[in-house]
Amino acid sequence: MPATIYLMLGTWEIIAIVAVILLLFGGAKIPELMRGLGKGVKEFKKAQKDVEDAVNEEPEAPKEEKKD
Repeated sequence: MPATIYLMLGTWEIIAIVAVILLLFGGAKIPELMRGLGKGVKEFKKAQKDVEDAVNEEPEAPKEEKKD
């Protein structure tokens, strides 16, 4: 089966997932979890940007010219 079938969630599936999360963590804990998730995503994007900047700033090796 294609992977896209697994990604199609209906209304009842989403409600069930939210209900399980509420039961496991409680309503008070969810904002704290989301805050932590947001910080993690922010750190990941920052690290990704730092790596991209390092790759883009890397100087090219000088080309050697042949002397005749």
